[in-house]
Amino acid sequence: MPLSATARLVVTAFVASGTTHLARPRVFEPLMPRWVPAHREMIVASGAAELLCAAGLGYRPTRRAAAYASAALLVAVFPGNVKMALDASRHGSMGLRTAAYARLPLQVPMVVSMLRAARRGR
Repeated sequence: MPLSATARLVVTAFVASGTTHLARPRVFEPLMPRWVPAHREMIVASGAAELLCAAGLGYRPTRRAAAYASAALLVAVFPGNVKMALDASRHGSMGLRTAAYARLPLQVPMVVSMLRAARRGR
């Protein structure tokens, strides 16, 4: 069975974001909470993880593991997204604030979609 529309959205987001993490890691440095060690290394590692998850979701034999890994990755990067929203509310334009806060609840259906894909294994 093919991936759901939400799961395909996760794949697309992971490919775009993962590529940007590797090609332009400085873009993500302001999102890093202070308590996260080795910012640059974590940015590169999370970009590689996004690309690996996207690839794994696209290949049926690895889909279950990649879906669980994707759900975990979405939860792991959530503090960075919260920091981005908080920073935007202090320093950003209305458009940036709106986008930053709108992004937060969108992670819930993405995580749910990944967990469903993992349970289905397809």
